[in-house]
Amino acid sequence: MKNDVLSTPGHLISLAARGFARLSEARLKPLGFGVGQLPVLIALRDGKASTQRELARFAKVEQPPMAQMLARMERDGWIRRTPHPEDGRSSRIVLTKAAQNRMPDAVETLFKGNRDALNGFTEDEASQFVNLLTRLIANLDQITGATSSPDNS
Repeated sequence: MKNDVLSTPGHLISLAARGFARLSEARLKPLGFGVGQLPVLIALRDGKASTQRELARFAKVEQPPMAQMLARMERDGWIRRTPHPEDGRSSRIVLTKAAQNRMPDAVETLFKGNRDALNGFTEDEASQFVNLLTRLIANLDQITGATSSPDNS
């Protein structure tokens, strides 16, 4: 590895992450979604979370930003809240039909963006790249004490 800080994995991954975010935002905007909403939508769709606390943990964000995001998603008609059957202090969050209907297009949009970004990579290279990134994330989570969730991508 060079002594050039701009050639370090951390910097390059940061640049790639920002590039993916710009690409995803531009392509998801016509569908009415934001890139930050996708982990929430996926978690709700797949039954991996149904409360604000669970969603914050799944998306690896703090409660206040999650509360703001959920308020916007409710305003935009993507989620609705119902009383939680076991905990009267919290709400169960579910996707609306409108969100469910647009999810396949949003997921395909993200997959297409990833395919476009990996243009020129062989299938083996793309698979190896994902495996290496998954290992890197696990290392970083271990170092920082975070809990890793590979389904978060």
